[in-house]
This record gives sequence, structure tokens and C-alpha cells, in this order.
Amino acid sequence: MDPGQFREEAGGASGGLLDSDVDSFLAALRDAGYPERTVRKKRPAAAAFARWTRRRDLPTADINESHLEAFLVRPPQGARGEDRVSLERATVRRFLRHLRGEPASDASRPWLRVPCGSALEGRYVEYMRDRRGLSERTIAIHVSLVRDLVAWQAARSRIPAGEALDAASVRDFLAARIQDRSPACVQLLISVLRSFLRFLHASGETAIDLSPAVPLARTRKQTTVRDILSPADVERLVGTADPRTPRGRRNRAILLLLARLGLRAGEVVALELNDVRWRAGEIVVRGKGRLIDRLPLPSDVGAALAAYLRFDRGTSSSRRVFLRRIAPRVGLVGPAAVGGVVRDALARAGIQRTGRGAAHLLRHSLATRMIRDGASLVEIGEVLRHRSPASTEVYAQVAFEALREVARPWPGSGGGR
Repeated sequence: MDPGQFREEAGGASGGLLDSDVDSFLAALRDAGYPERTVRKKRPAAAAFARWTRRRDLPTADINESHLEAFLVRPPQGARGEDRVSLERATVRRFLRHLRGEPASDASRPWLRVPCGSALEGRYVEYMRDRRGLSERTIAIHVSLVRDLVAWQAARSRIPAGEALDAASVRDFLAARIQDRSPACVQLLISVLRSFLRFLHASGETAIDLSPAVPLARTRKQTTVRDILSPADVERLVGTADPRTPRGRRNRAILLLLARLGLRAGEVVALELNDVRWRAGEIVVRGKGRLIDRLPLPSDVGAALAAYLRFDRGTSSSRRVFLRRIAPRVGLVGPAAVGGVVRDALARAGIQRTGRGAAHLLRHSLATRMIRDGASLVEIGEVLRHRSPASTEVYAQVAFEALREVARPWPGSGGGR
């Protein structure tokens, strides 16, 4: 039932929150998987906030975060202690989200749909979402940088960005933003700027395409795989997940998906119950760019998934395969959660690594093992689901190094006659 219906049945839409609102909030916490002891700890804070709104006769539709801050500084403030105030802040903030009809947690949706601040920005968001198929995470990054450009141009000319941009202003903006930035940050800014300028021209906001005015950034192409694990290290890493414990069974299934199928961290997070097709012996992978692929399900991966789903996952409104271990019982927050599982396993196995991307370490290790076992670059690209052959070419260096072990020495003087 919608929280607003409780107030209407109680006889008024103003005058503060009612006890029924508190009961509805606590019921939502239980449904989200919070243990009863946690619900009992949150009840006094939610009830105190409801009484506080009633004493001030606040219209329920107007209650927001500013009232939360006023509630927290109510007397006697010092007698409550920092821990109590922290509990009240977290509880009331979640209470307010419940009153707005939001779920108990947004963890099941790693990246919320990006809010739009203007009509032009809204059209650009829809262009990235519908035409280019970008993820909400990528769209959020693009929007942040585009807002910076629009604000910068408006401050200079007092004219909307689409009407005042020219090649000189584009280069001036870029020059002002790349100072003391890393090469990766500069490359991202250039990519976003080109995308936005192409959109402005395609949508009729600018008469000419200004994207060629953005200079290309000099980048060094990676020619070697920076960090890989030997097959023995991979098995040692997977073995750190204890199959006798709920946490170990979940982490073992995650590690096997990474090690045997080379999934990306985000693909593990996005895996849903219907994506595991037991009878067909395959798994559906929701990859980058909204691409959907099917991969065979190895027996050890299937056994680990079955053990986790049978004994540990439990019931949840989320369709995600992997859930948080603590309430609310919803999908993992994002790729960082999978990376944390791998980093914890690396520490347990005593394996040192360099560079970033813990989850990608297993993806690189799988490709390296395949090429050393005789797989072609085309086959590796199919398994890793690379959209461009250039993405797979980095593993050609691995094949070249393997040739050193079997190549005969070059003949000396007098040889080859």
C-alpha cells in the first residue's frame, strides 16, 4: 500500500506523520531482509521523528531533508551522543525515502537514471541511452562533463551553449580543463566533448559539426598484458572461498564465473536468475553496449551457482543472482563489490599484484591460458566478446613470447649453407 493511503485513512493529509507511517516503514525494512533486532533499533528514531513533525503540524507532503537536520539538533542534543545521532540520521533519511515511495535500497540498481537539468541535456541523455546504448553509469559521467561545458560557455557569453559554441571556444574550454590532468582523464574529456558536439550538429543545435575542432590526445597503445596469474594461482585463488559457509559459496560462484568464462565485474553484477539456463547448459551474459551473448556453462561453475542459489541466496524481490549478504537483501551495489571479492581472495591466497582492475585480472589470465593452449586470437575474442579485433591483439604478445621457448637458435657463422 502507498504510504499516502495510510494518512488518508487516518483522516488527514497534514499535521505530521502518523504511527501508521512508522509501521509501514518498519514493515518495508522487514520485507527488505533487515533482522528484527535492527528493526527494533530503528523504531524509536522513526517514531520520535513522526512525533516531532506532529508537534509542529508539518504538512506531510512538505517534509524533506531540511526537517531532518532540524530534528537532529533538537534539545537535548548533547545528551543523545554521537552514535545515537548517527543512528537517527540514517534511520530518518531512509524513512523519508520510504515516504517518497522509493525502495528500501537502490543497491539493486547500480546506476539510477540520470536526472536532466535542461531540455538540451535531456535530449542528449536520451540520445546516449536510446541511440548509442550507453549504460547509466557512462551517461552520468558524460552529463557531468557536459554540464561543465555548458556552465563555462554561459559564463563567458551569456548565450546558450548550442548557439554560442565555435571552434575557438571549444579549444579554449579544453585547454582550460586539461591542466594537471592525467592522460586517462584528458582522453575521457576529449571523447565526451566529441560526442556532445556530434550530437549538437545531428540535432540541429549547431550549423556545422564542431567535433573535428577537438584535438586528438596522444595515447600509447598497450602492447602487453600487464598482470596475469598462472593456472596454479587461479586455482589457489578460487580455493580461498570456503564452500562450507554462505559467504564462501557466494564468492566461489563469483570467482568461477570470472576465471572460467572471463566475465567482467559488471556482467557478474547484472546476472539475473533467468539468465542461467540449466536445461540448455548455457548462461546469458549482458555485456557492454547492451549486447547480449550466450556462453556454455561449465560444470564446476554450474555446481557452484546451484549450491549458492539453493542454500544461501534466499528470497528477494530482486531478480539478480548475487545479493548483498546483509540487509537490504538486494543485488550487489556495482562492479566494485565484485572487485572486492577478488581482492579479498588475493589477500587470502597471498598473491601480490600490480595495476588496477582486480576482477579483470582473471579475465586476462583466462585469455593468456587459452592462447598458450593453442587458441587463436579469433577464438579468444569470441570468448571474451570483444567487439573489435584490436581489443584482442594485446594477447598476440603472449603468443610471441611463447614462440621463444620453441624457436631454434639462429645459426652462427657458416650455418644455413
